[in-house]
This record gives sequence, structure tokens and C-alpha cells, in this order.
Amino acid sequence: MNIKDQIQEDVNNNNVVLFMKGNKAQPQCGFSNMVSRMLTMIEIDYKDINVLESEELRQGIKDFSDWPTIPQLYVKGEFIGGCDIVRDMFQDGSLFEVLDEKKIDYKK
Repeated sequence: MNIKDQIQEDVNNNNVVLFMKGNKAQPQCGFSNMVSRMLTMIEIDYKDINVLESEELRQGIKDFSDWPTIPQLYVKGEFIGGCDIVRDMFQDGSLFEVLDEKKIDYKK
């Protein structure tokens, strides 16, 4: 399976996926840590994928989304954004609207 197919499978088979540097237990950059902490704070069940495990994966997710930075958040197959976008959506409440629309459980 090529990297694009692997990424597509992860995005399709998980309601919420965070491609990040490190993992939710041990983020390896401040931006990944911020998004992971926000998701943990509202108790979302999400799959974390460590892009540092493979340069092919690290570049592959950037190519897949046509987005140059990591972390990258996907909800029900839709690319939501990187750290700044997710943070802004968290603060203005629009992230919760997306989660409600896509019927994702979280702690309000």
C-alpha cells in the first residue's frame, strides 16, 4: 500500500484523526501539543498518527492535504486545518459546530 492510500485509509476509517509530531501521550512539538491538548480537554476519542515515524508519511500528509504544516486534523474524512485554524475554531466555537454536525461525541 502506498503512503497516499495508507493516509486515505486512516482518514476514512477513523472519525477523528490528528496527524502530529509525536503522539497524544508525548507530543514532540508545541503546535501538536496544543491541538492534542484541546482534543483531550473536550474528551474526543481520536486517532493520533506520529508523522516523525517516517519521512514518507511526514511528506505524504502534506501532499495529501496540500497543506504545508503539521499537525493536521481530520473529522469524518474532512480536513479541518492545522494548529492556528483549530485553535481559532476552538476559541470561537466553530469547532464544536463541526463536531455537532458530524455527530462526534465530546464533553461540552
